[in-house]
Amino acid sequence: MALLTGAPRGTKDVLPSEVYQWHYMEETLRKAAADFGFSEIRFPTFEHTELFLRSVGDTTDVVQKEMYTFTDKGGRSITLRPEGTASVARSFVEHSLFGAGLPVKVYYIAPNFRYEKPQAGRLREHHQFGVEYFGSERPEAEAEVIGLADTFLRRLGLKDLHVQLNSIGCRECRPAYHAALKEYFEAHRESLCPTCLERMERNPLRILDCKNESCAKVAENAPVGLDYLCDDCRDHFEAVQTYLKEMGIAFSINPRIVRGLDYYVRTVFEFVSDAIGAQGTVCGGGRYDGLVSAIGGKDVPGLGFGSGIERLLLVMEAQGVEIPKPHGCDVFLAGLGDDAGLPVEKLIFQLRQLGISVERDTMGRGLKAQMKYADRIGAKYTIVIGSNELEEGTANVKQMETGEQTSCKLNAEDIARLVRGEACQG
Repeated sequence: MALLTGAPRGTKDVLPSEVYQWHYMEETLRKAAADFGFSEIRFPTFEHTELFLRSVGDTTDVVQKEMYTFTDKGGRSITLRPEGTASVARSFVEHSLFGAGLPVKVYYIAPNFRYEKPQAGRLREHHQFGVEYFGSERPEAEAEVIGLADTFLRRLGLKDLHVQLNSIGCRECRPAYHAALKEYFEAHRESLCPTCLERMERNPLRILDCKNESCAKVAENAPVGLDYLCDDCRDHFEAVQTYLKEMGIAFSINPRIVRGLDYYVRTVFEFVSDAIGAQGTVCGGGRYDGLVSAIGGKDVPGLGFGSGIERLLLVMEAQGVEIPKPHGCDVFLAGLGDDAGLPVEKLIFQLRQLGISVERDTMGRGLKAQMKYADRIGAKYTIVIGSNELEEGTANVKQMETGEQTSCKLNAEDIARLVRGEACQG
């Protein structure tokens, strides 16, 4: 029978043979976040569309081109979550998380959905590790968030990553920069795509993020935002750099980083790798002091970052980072004859209750085929139980790697001791 259909374009199955890589990744991320004092938050897969229009910005590619938006049966406009920050901010406001005191520091591991051309490590359904930090407007907060990103990337074993920083100003100094950008791009109207012509009137900063080749070429000579920073933004940005130097985190200044979402202000940053080609950003984020108020909350500053798990796995593979494989099966129990069926099933259940990983044959294989199967699944020990073993109440436990056999009483407790490397009673 032919398969009705494959997985939708831009999605990917994570198979049993590779899911251990995801487990390792997630455990590493959770431990790093906990070490920095971040707690996990979970939120819905879809939100009201208005949330993303007000937070992400209606001049961004995400809102204009990439969102999965539909009308539900109640006539409401619903969108599959394209990014996590807006959802966390909504939860922060809705549940008054600030009531327990600031700062509020949370992380998440969750899928996001964007209708865009699938590329290396960036699928239409992709998974993201993100952190959000609410309450502090001080430069120490940026240093802590960037420090967390640097820490988990190093713990994953990644090398040759470059940290790039920029400041895109605040609500006080950005209007002057916007005016300079508008004047510059106005002189190059004929080279801009229709989308950027619209952006020029509403948010010319977005033109710097356009992927159109002609627009990107024009943007290369556009005014630089760092030249328009107010004194407060300049001092703040210099303080962030001072903290990073003191922490031993190397970085460079890239005045073309603006990030793809409208809510960013002041510091923005990216961790970049050359291991997966041109689309080499493996982690990016920054400050978004106006986001909470934009969705109806108090004026609480915030910052954070997101990192794509698929992309991280690609970089690890490209750099030859080995991910530890799970230990596999502890014991393979082979039953011989009809008499062994019930006792073997009981013993297997008892061993599993003691925390021992046990497998058995359920396909009717002969003994030789069962031993081959035990070897294939990586069983550390094998035990063959037939009428003699049942009558005598003992069994030979074979260590597969060395071939050494040890006699042991046929009960779960003694077998568990042997598997754990403890003295066997038999």
